[in-house]
Amino acid sequence: MRWLLRAVGALVVLAVLAVGVLLLIPSERIAQTAAAEFERLTGRALQIEGKVSAQFWPVLGVTTGPVSIANAEWSEAGPMLRADSLTIEFNASALLGGEVKVLGLRAERPQILLERAKDGRENWVFGGGGAAGEVSAETPGVGRSYTLEEGLIRNGTLRFIDHSTGRDVALDAVDLRLAIPDFAGAFTLTASALLQGHAVSLAAEAGAFSTFTEGRVVPVTLSAKVGGSSLRFEGRGGWQPMAAEGALVADLSDLATVAALAGAATPELPQGLGKTGIGLEGQLTLDGKGAAYLRSATLRADGNVLTGDLDLKPGKDRPKLSAQLAAQSLSLTGLGGGQGGGASGGMKAEGWPTERIDVSGLGIVDAELALVAGAVDLGLVKLGETRVVMTLDRSRAVFDIRKLSAYGGAITGEFVVNGRGGLSVGGKLSLAGMQMQPLLMDVSGWDRLIAQGNLTFNFLGVGNSMDEIMAGLKGDGALSLGQGELKGLDIAGMLQRLDASYVGEGQRTIFDGIAASFTIADGVLSNRDLQLIAPYVTATGAGEVDLGARRLSYRLRPTALAGADGSGGVMVPLVITGPWSDLSFRLDLESIAREKMEAEAKEAEARAKAALEAKLRDDFGVEALEGEGLSDAARRRAREALDSEARRMLEGILGGD
Repeated sequence: MRWLLRAVGALVVLAVLAVGVLLLIPSERIAQTAAAEFERLTGRALQIEGKVSAQFWPVLGVTTGPVSIANAEWSEAGPMLRADSLTIEFNASALLGGEVKVLGLRAERPQILLERAKDGRENWVFGGGGAAGEVSAETPGVGRSYTLEEGLIRNGTLRFIDHSTGRDVALDAVDLRLAIPDFAGAFTLTASALLQGHAVSLAAEAGAFSTFTEGRVVPVTLSAKVGGSSLRFEGRGGWQPMAAEGALVADLSDLATVAALAGAATPELPQGLGKTGIGLEGQLTLDGKGAAYLRSATLRADGNVLTGDLDLKPGKDRPKLSAQLAAQSLSLTGLGGGQGGGASGGMKAEGWPTERIDVSGLGIVDAELALVAGAVDLGLVKLGETRVVMTLDRSRAVFDIRKLSAYGGAITGEFVVNGRGGLSVGGKLSLAGMQMQPLLMDVSGWDRLIAQGNLTFNFLGVGNSMDEIMAGLKGDGALSLGQGELKGLDIAGMLQRLDASYVGEGQRTIFDGIAASFTIADGVLSNRDLQLIAPYVTATGAGEVDLGARRLSYRLRPTALAGADGSGGVMVPLVITGPWSDLSFRLDLESIAREKMEAEAKEAEARAKAALEAKLRDDFGVEALEGEGLSDAARRRAREALDSEARRMLEGILGGD
């Protein structure tokens, strides 16, 4: 706003000078004289083309043809201002009394160019060398009182270029009205424009115009609309340095237009974190050093409501946000790329959601956020009471889980979302006392396991969708379950009757416990040590779960016990295969026959070995020692017999002498 107020001041001084000489010199010299005086005051060349018309009483005024004001000497973009015409009117009787009361100041079809150089110099600062934030005593409007009944810009254009950031914003169809009824009192400003076809408007009222022109804090009321977004501020503010204190209410439903006005790309925020809009209100403080503080804040993002305090401070590469936030419940399904694993919408056949998970919004700020929530829905999983601290540094978010209730149990550990050069997720998590049925239903759509258990695992996944992440997942972990049941499968009945039809509705296996460890590589979970204990069945198991393809290939070796002592058991391997939404169960009777033949062959071999040992023992006195084979025992016995005979013969020879 300061460029506008300073320009108004310059033109007012110019009007006084021009009208003052109207009665003394011919009109053709008015433009020449006014331009020279303008350049003396501002250091900028003013060019007036065409005829200059004047009127004298009761309204004194000047109307020019096309005008232009030169840009700062460091700019190469052409004039700072061009206009088809410029009209200035003021109260003649007041002027004779020494007062400057401007009745009208109008610029037709002006083209205004505002620039900031790479070193911070600003082209709208006149008379002071153009240094950022500088106010010179030579700057028009400073120290000279005047009033303005109506200042108008009609059908203009406004372009702002920041050479230090590359920001380039252009407004079309600019209409503006400025009124300063009392130089020491309040002033009002209203403006409207088009930004890439979207309506932009501003309405401001501030007290003590003379104080405000000097950059000092005055009462301010400001409201703005940018496309479908709006903002209102009521409090106190000043612009040298930029400082404010008051109540802020903002509705950022149209982020694309707000980003365009800021000369930035539209942030792609996930659903739940502002994808369709952000609302903000609270007590705002700008400290004059670039930091902003929002107290007693309410933040709304896609239906989520959070309350707390926020601090935003400038940083070397990006701002730093610190916040203490609380919410009753949060829906953050967008972080998981869609619904949970059991949902059908948005999935390929038997697969995970393939929608791209865009985390570019993580690069907007660095942050340290403390969050307390009563419940959190992440799409893939649902959480209860949550206390986490999130640290965001250069697009990498680390969630330190202080307390997290979920599925009847608790989760502790660390979870990481890394948006540097793509997307990766990882963590080290410990789940204690979890109800497995609702957990597995949300994660995979599988609801057949009913038990409470513990799970620890480390994992890392890379990809831009849940499908890619799950297909490349790697890690390891361990699972232990207490008493529970496996729905849809009666292992004991299947073994006792050697009938694979004990699958389906109403069938179940009740167990006392399950334990297993696993590794994950390229999205495939491998297990080799599953142990299941049940009242009538024990089982071991090994196999693979293809997490990416959502398929299972597993082999159980259950034994159904006929008695409590374990005798009379029946063991038939059970092969489980197929997509986990429609598993197939098959008793491997062929392996039983093969294992029986192998057992009979071993038994026959053992009987033959026993018979041979008995014959060698009875007929030749050969008996194998512990750890000794029959051939070794026979050789040893032969050596012993030979040694005995040799000694006997030697003793006979020696005795004969």
